[in-house]
Amino acid sequence: MITDIYKKYKFEIIAGLFIIVLFFLSRLATLGELPIFTDEAIYIRWAQIAKNDSEWLFISLTDGKQPLFVWFTAIAMRFISDPLIAGRIVSVFAGFATIVGLFFLGKEIFKSRTVGILSGFIYTLYPFALVYDRMALYDSLVGTFTIWGLYSVVLFIKHINLSTAVFVGALSGIAVLNKSNGFFNLGLLPFSLLLFKWNEKKSLQRLAKWGVLSTLITLITFAIYFILRLSPFFYIIAQKNAVFVYPLSEWIKHPFTYFFQNLFVGQQDWLVRYIGIPFLLLVFYAFFVNKKTVRETLILFIWFLVPFIYLALFGKTLYPRYIFPMTLSLLPLIAYSLISIYQKIKIKYIFIPVFVLAFAYSLWTDYLIIKDFAWSPIPESDKSQYYADWPSGYGIKETINYMKEHEKGNNIALFTQGTFGLMPDAYTIYLYKDSQFTIKGIWPIDDTLPVELSESAKKNPTYIVFYQPCSNCPGKGKAPDAWQLTPALSIKKPAPDTWITLYKVIAE
Repeated sequence: MITDIYKKYKFEIIAGLFIIVLFFLSRLATLGELPIFTDEAIYIRWAQIAKNDSEWLFISLTDGKQPLFVWFTAIAMRFISDPLIAGRIVSVFAGFATIVGLFFLGKEIFKSRTVGILSGFIYTLYPFALVYDRMALYDSLVGTFTIWGLYSVVLFIKHINLSTAVFVGALSGIAVLNKSNGFFNLGLLPFSLLLFKWNEKKSLQRLAKWGVLSTLITLITFAIYFILRLSPFFYIIAQKNAVFVYPLSEWIKHPFTYFFQNLFVGQQDWLVRYIGIPFLLLVFYAFFVNKKTVRETLILFIWFLVPFIYLALFGKTLYPRYIFPMTLSLLPLIAYSLISIYQKIKIKYIFIPVFVLAFAYSLWTDYLIIKDFAWSPIPESDKSQYYADWPSGYGIKETINYMKEHEKGNNIALFTQGTFGLMPDAYTIYLYKDSQFTIKGIWPIDDTLPVELSESAKKNPTYIVFYQPCSNCPGKGKAPDAWQLTPALSIKKPAPDTWITLYKVIAE
């Protein structure tokens, strides 16, 4: 029986195994090499606290962030000792779950296992995914729920029954426990009617049933979401969302003031840099492959376009990672186009160059992301934040090693520039169990050395780390001249005029 299954699905099994091996090799090979990023430090620290104290399971809500990614990271920490790797491994497995979802989505919407398999292969080589599947950020998991949410909606509109409705509602509810954009699954639900079979008998009855079950989906989603009301910090979610997205009451005063800048200066550039021109051309070619599949291609494109336009209209503070989840519905379109081209050419030695050309940009970008992140053609804002500039934890491990080497056997008081974010969280997640260290953040930075530092220096070796700009600092990562500290270790970051500097406080 096993032999019969293998013969029947030989291509799918071999291709699937190849994709799995390629995926995990590309994600795990250099998983810990990229420095810890500011937001990663915050989320990992929350996970440590939640892991050690169940009363703080909703700690992320204190900053308006939903807790699901933090919970998964806390679970991973029970098996992985390195906190950064524990956080990033959650994104790795989220990426793998996305590949599985893409297979089922491509298979279901185009009735082709080959489209599903090729969609998963494209994701494995997708530079956007390669970056975010290797970071302890929410976005890879958001992508997982985006694809599985879309797949569940496709199942729902094709079957319109209670079980698929519960499936959609449960996925949407869990998605919004991770991030607010999980509500797009509800907002886009009416577009599923593109796949509705209007010419069948009893179509009005089926439409009414769709409406009733869509209401049930909404109720299930909010029922799961309201679990967060168990925390007194639930209200902060709305406040945090307003930092990044204009509320309607504010947006209506300037509806298109930032739209074109967001769309063409920001989002369009990010899209082109990450997905590449060849893949974008294949996306649009998908609409001309077959008139019979226009509705299917359209719904995949809408799952990208509507959130993309929404973000351009309402976005206040934007980063490339915000568009990552919405681009994933384009991957089955790329796969569909490639398979169509192959079927039309039917000559392998002609198609192979076309296939290589289509993937050339992604392969080149992937190579640089892994081998030399600073020279990869991804958006400058991502290279700056994650590697080159002050939000990156470039040099943190070196400063820890320096203190341990030079202060063996001594209790160390470590102060940091800043009380939230990369500092002191990046040090805390590695040193909170180390009794040799006490860690505390300092902010704001005034012209006068805080008395706390000078008093600490009289008792124990005392250090302070500077890493970001401040109004009275001579450079990013430099302490005010008036503090008269002794530089212990200064590491130049790749960005101009940017350092991480460890100073020792000398007792007077």
